[in-house]
Amino acid sequence: MDFSIDDYKSYYFIGIGGVSMSALAQILRSYGKTVGGYDRCGSVYTDDLISEGIKVEIGRGNPQNYEVVVFTDAISEQDPLIIYSKLSGKKLISRGELLSAVCKKFSKTIAVAGCHGKTTCSSMLAHIFGEAGKNFTSHIGGRDIDYSNCHISGSDYFITEACEYKKNFLRINADVAIILNSDADHLDCYSSIDDLKRSYVQFAADSKAAVKLFGDLPEVAAATFGFDDRADFYAKNIVGKGGKYSFTAYKTGEELGRISLSVYGKHNVLNALAAIAGADMCEIPFKYAMRGLQSFGGVERRFEFIGKINGATCIADYAHHPSEIKAALKTARQICGKGTLYTVFQPHTYSRTKFLFPQFLRALGCEKNLLIYKTYPAREYFDDAGCALTLSKALPNSVYADEIQGICDFLMDVCADDTVIFLGAGDIYEIAKLLVDCR
Repeated sequence: MDFSIDDYKSYYFIGIGGVSMSALAQILRSYGKTVGGYDRCGSVYTDDLISEGIKVEIGRGNPQNYEVVVFTDAISEQDPLIIYSKLSGKKLISRGELLSAVCKKFSKTIAVAGCHGKTTCSSMLAHIFGEAGKNFTSHIGGRDIDYSNCHISGSDYFITEACEYKKNFLRINADVAIILNSDADHLDCYSSIDDLKRSYVQFAADSKAAVKLFGDLPEVAAATFGFDDRADFYAKNIVGKGGKYSFTAYKTGEELGRISLSVYGKHNVLNALAAIAGADMCEIPFKYAMRGLQSFGGVERRFEFIGKINGATCIADYAHHPSEIKAALKTARQICGKGTLYTVFQPHTYSRTKFLFPQFLRALGCEKNLLIYKTYPAREYFDDAGCALTLSKALPNSVYADEIQGICDFLMDVCADDTVIFLGAGDIYEIAKLLVDCR
């Protein structure tokens, strides 16, 4: 029997400071549930929860007074709180199970999947639905400048990210499934790339309607978006200036209108087209899509300007997959001008680096000023074949650092004309902001 939110009154989150978990905690609280949780350390998300009256325990947790314990895939089965919850007879559910149950509380679910672009596209959709005056709730895997990681204004529509890790997105039966791409990732929990792609196909088949990138997953019947004018939704007259792009949007040959994006990178034209297509599936007129996309100011850690070091412009980007790295570096070169581009990259998980090692070499191989920082392991144990030092040794132009001082030494000579980009999904963001604040 499927889990129902209505059957329980209190919920405890292990890892409540995570961007997705904190958003789910807020959503449950909006239903009148008693919500609390634990995390190893505080964050901007735990601060948000505390300010809303949600009990957050830092460093040590106690789910004793709660009926349901929610955990993420990053939590080991041997975690003391998991063991305690099992022995206490509490209801244990994963983040993916809870998200599936939350989806059922809404009239329509728009689920955004893909190896990269999920957070940006989901945020774009939130802005479009907001401009259209819709009653919606958004569950975003990042901190949108306007909507943060959670926005609650009604139960007609639910906009969420659908993560492919451990096939979690197959728990969601979306009304509109948006597949931004089916690039290889999380190969530690798929038997092959074909297995991964079959899961995307199943995700689309389980949904009432689907949107996909033109040319990707040919076996999926869906509306398509892309740069090719054979797509159902496509862009023409694309103009880039200083890393930002404007374009004319078309639907099946009909001109819809011109859009100027406020965020950097040509890849965001594709994210915008996917959002336009998804909104169209929900019968939202294009004028609201245009307004929403033009009002979208970006998401924290998605090509975010965080300050300066010695006068050099510093950018932080969540890119941790080779395709994302290539896109971020391409955009960085466009804005760097005559100065030098310095790249600091922190690999995220040993398995991703190991399985995609040749792709990482291609993505980073042309960088002349490159530092590889120690791997952010997340849920994994050390693996020499996929560690940051092994990657650095395979990149002749790179240097390696496992302490913050190494990054400081690397950036010692940057100056006003230069650009520094910090790449990665781990704690490199906090380190970068610390370095900026200290200079």
